[in-house]
Amino acid sequence: MYPNINIEYEGITDYANDVTMRLSTGDWGDICMIPPTVDKSELKNYFISFGSRDDLGTVYEKDMLNNYAYDSQVYGIPSMSNVQGIVYNKAVFEKAGVKELPKTPDEFLEALQKIDDNTDAIPLYTNFSAGWTMTAWDAYIDGGATGDADFVNKGLVKGKDPFSDRGNGTGPYAVYSTLYEAVKRGLTEEDPTTTDWEGSKGMLNNGEIGCMVLGSWVSVQAQAAGSHPDDIGYMAFPITVDGKQYAAAGPDYCYGINCNSSKDEQIASMCYVKWLVEKSGFAQEQGGLSVVSGDKYPDVLSSLEGVELVVNAPAAAGEEDLWNNINNDSELGINAFGAIPSGIVEAATSGTKTMEELVDEWNKKWTDAQKANGVTPQ
Repeated sequence: MYPNINIEYEGITDYANDVTMRLSTGDWGDICMIPPTVDKSELKNYFISFGSRDDLGTVYEKDMLNNYAYDSQVYGIPSMSNVQGIVYNKAVFEKAGVKELPKTPDEFLEALQKIDDNTDAIPLYTNFSAGWTMTAWDAYIDGGATGDADFVNKGLVKGKDPFSDRGNGTGPYAVYSTLYEAVKRGLTEEDPTTTDWEGSKGMLNNGEIGCMVLGSWVSVQAQAAGSHPDDIGYMAFPITVDGKQYAAAGPDYCYGINCNSSKDEQIASMCYVKWLVEKSGFAQEQGGLSVVSGDKYPDVLSSLEGVELVVNAPAAAGEEDLWNNINNDSELGINAFGAIPSGIVEAATSGTKTMEELVDEWNKKWTDAQKANGVTPQ
């Protein structure tokens, strides 16, 4: 379609941190995936606008444009939308005697115990040593764990002690305590420092792993990593709110175009991003949802039928940076560098801290950050 445009990719392992550092130089290429560390008010310092949210909303799912929209302009177009759930090996679950997919944390831990008792598979593989993989757990604590699209902007940003146990198997505590208990009970790999991200996909395909907690995009990679693609399934995270299951859905990394690139390069970049999102089929092939209005679900997500998808609502005008500021000041790095889930694995493995002690630490850091940003928790 555009024979005079040449594309060169650069692969980066520690993407969010490396790109964050390189953005300040202005010399990082023409297109990048915008790292979650960029405040919305700073977007125009690095990227050009793709257009207004209202205009783009006639082509794309409008809710999917919230992450990098500011002053009604959209600076990042999602590569795809992810559903947050658990990728699992259906044959392993069947062999273990798990007859129905778990819908609560307790049912999930029971299923992991059956896998441990009745198969040779590692019940839950954390992929701890890769680092970035641990941030996946953070993506489950909002809409999927509460059924509330406003939970981030109200329950987290303005709520009092949001990490505390609600007592009903929902909310952030339910997500994080599931990881803590799985590690504490020995239902994960023996030594988390030796996990192998690339190898884990083949291990899951071959039945050496029962499940992994990662976005829906991992399903296709796991299917392609061995000779048992039909054994790979995807389920909602095991939390039920008032009798109903939800799954958080939202944009994956978003394409941003360098405001320092030449006009010709910006136009070429715009053409390429538009083709990637609307024509290439990348989202469906990677087990994600297309952000183009009306596009179909990929087959691998068919098991989520009946599960309600929840997309986080945008922040109120004037509060667009509040989440980022509190998250950064708390040093918990939710959805950025996974300090909470990584700390959970370390504490549960060593037995140095209880879940309650961890929760107290998170709540204190979060409360201090709220107050530092003018928020009185309620």
